Amino acid sequence: MDKLTALQTYFGHSAFRPGQEPIIDALTAGRDVLAVMPTGAGKSACYQIPAVLLGGVTLVISPLISLMQDQVAALREESIPAACLHSGQDEETYRALVQQALGGAFRILYAAPERLETESFTALCQRLDVRLVAVDEAHCVSQWGQDFRPSYLKIAAFLARLPRRPAVGAFTATATEQVRQDIIRLLGLRDPLCLTTGFDRPNLYFAVARPRDKERYIEEYVLDHPDKSGIVYCATRKSVESLCRQLQASGIRATRYHAGLEAEERARNQEDFVYDRRRVMVATNAFGMGIDKSNVSFVLHYNMPKNLENYYQEAGRAGRDGAKAECILLFSLGDIQTARYFIKNSRENDELTPEEAEAAEARDLERLERMVGYCKTTRCLRGYLLAYFGETHTGKCGNCGNCCGDFVETDITTEAQKILSGLARIEKRWPGGLGVVALVQMLRGSRDQNTLRRGLDELPTYGIMKDTAPARMRLYLDALEEQGYILPAGGEYPVLRLGAKAGGVLFRGEKVTMTERRPAPGREEQAGRRASRRKTAARAAAAYAAGDGTLFDRLRALRAELAQQHHVPAYLIFSNATLTEMAEKRPRTAGDFMRISGVGSAKASRYGPAFLREIAAYLAEEPEK
Repeated sequence: MDKLTALQTYFGHSAFRPGQEPIIDALTAGRDVLAVMPTGAGKSACYQIPAVLLGGVTLVISPLISLMQDQVAALREESIPAACLHSGQDEETYRALVQQALGGAFRILYAAPERLETESFTALCQRLDVRLVAVDEAHCVSQWGQDFRPSYLKIAAFLARLPRRPAVGAFTATATEQVRQDIIRLLGLRDPLCLTTGFDRPNLYFAVARPRDKERYIEEYVLDHPDKSGIVYCATRKSVESLCRQLQASGIRATRYHAGLEAEERARNQEDFVYDRRRVMVATNAFGMGIDKSNVSFVLHYNMPKNLENYYQEAGRAGRDGAKAECILLFSLGDIQTARYFIKNSRENDELTPEEAEAAEARDLERLERMVGYCKTTRCLRGYLLAYFGETHTGKCGNCGNCCGDFVETDITTEAQKILSGLARIEKRWPGGLGVVALVQMLRGSRDQNTLRRGLDELPTYGIMKDTAPARMRLYLDALEEQGYILPAGGEYPVLRLGAKAGGVLFRGEKVTMTERRPAPGREEQAGRRASRRKTAARAAAAYAAGDGTLFDRLRALRAELAQQHHVPAYLIFSNATLTEMAEKRPRTAGDFMRISGVGSAKASRYGPAFLREIAAYLAEEPEK
């Protein structure tokens, strides 16, 4: 069997995605690989196809039990013999799997990196014919990555103990240049093929919102998308609990996930979400890399993550099947302090020396600033993300909140002069500088204790913006900072400084503008729109529950029925993208059915007759409609 035949037979695709073919060629030829590919780009196939072609055993090192279990279930659906060995298995099950592995029962074997440190597992692998080792989420090996796992540092020593060193493939979706170099060095990759296919996910819509009431925003969003499944990420367990209760009280089938729950409940809630018994998962980032559910249509962030790596990875769990999906981050100033607190109190990297820990904290605070910049920028959000990961992107993407938003250009020269003049007087009186709160309080004429104690009420600029709302003030400050008129300085307690461009505004009459969203409609108009949306959502929910009679709906209902019969998640049978293509092309024969993207030989044999019957029945009824 060659690679194209394997791709069609097991995965139902007639052509490789960008980057897959050279990676597969390198691994099957015995060459090491470092592959940086976005979520949904087909990383798994890059080592699963070589596993089929090479024979022997391919060992996949994966960080989470749930991820391994999902991958094994998907492989078995494709008739590829696979298993995983993990700490959650009882001794009898574990021993039985070991005996089966020694008997050649599995082509692919999954294990957590911690398992590699045990003598029994090393002894097992020394007896197996290991032809390939694939390291998933390889950024975990780097102390400068966002998910450092000390156990990943032991992988190179494990490889050295095998009778024959296999080819090694390292895979990740998010890695800066420094992290990529760490992966090569710490895993001991030999002359690896280094391939980055790009970070862009064109099917994802990115947006940042600043609602006054985040819970209400999310509730209305979910009600507006009654036929969609999604994840809502929160920074704290308290927020998870509160938001989940509110969604459930509104009749939304939501569940929760965080580290404070018992393991049994976490597993049950995750299964409910994966099997579509609950359509919304409210979770902390503990609900992480183990999610392989392909039909996630939206990812909402209740709080801003600590860095863009985490955000892009979490947002990237939407639209894995290639269908359009939305990623919306809800931002408030309090999110910055929450993220800063988590960075300052992190205990994730206990193996670091004090000097390394200090350097890691400084790096994390720097990455936080880039995350805040994403939330505040008015330029293309996709371009901002891609630039961060070292990929160029020109112009507008046409598929993000900033490119599609209704923006206006506002002249803020007068406001800028007042703010910069106030900051200049603070700098003169307080050479060490003061923070943004002190500046805003002074300009708005606050009588708070700190303002009076510092004598800021004696400055000529005191109270010159007393009629400007604090939220409006922050927009002005964000715009001035982004354009370089104001510069933040300092560490834990940053202060504001005048930028080099400030003199042009203060002394030479230069004009300053701010790009902002067009003002929102009034409260009455908003209430009317809200009521209209709820009615529309209720009708859509009823139509979704009953099925509106389209072929896609009938195929989706059949998929749900088959998933229940076979005890697998619906998306493992066929993705939404595959169902959409079926509904469009309406295959009538087994040959036509095999030409649908995502239909492999095993699935065609197992599920093809049922889907072809459903399509034929629909076509027979169609003239009567």
